[in-house]
Amino acid sequence: MSAPAPRGHNRTKVAADNDEDPLDQMISRTGCADAHYAVQECMAEHQDWRKCQKQVEHFKGCMVTYQKQKTEELQRRRKLAQEAS
Repeated sequence: MSAPAPRGHNRTKVAADNDEDPLDQMISRTGCADAHYAVQECMAEHQDWRKCQKQVEHFKGCMVTYQKQKTEELQRRRKLAQEAS
């Protein structure tokens, strides 16, 4: 008896949160989902990440921007908390 095939990423945007792939949920929260899907589609088409560098760089840039914003927000919150103490 073989194990069931792994489930791919669920790309439906109307999927219930508990039914959606956790990775998709996490990437959706970053605002970079479209860039992530572009990388996936390119990889599915070309089967070679080297041919998808434009999409990879766009996704990477989106994630770097997101991380920078999150870091700035965390620093702002910490500063506000320190001032309130």
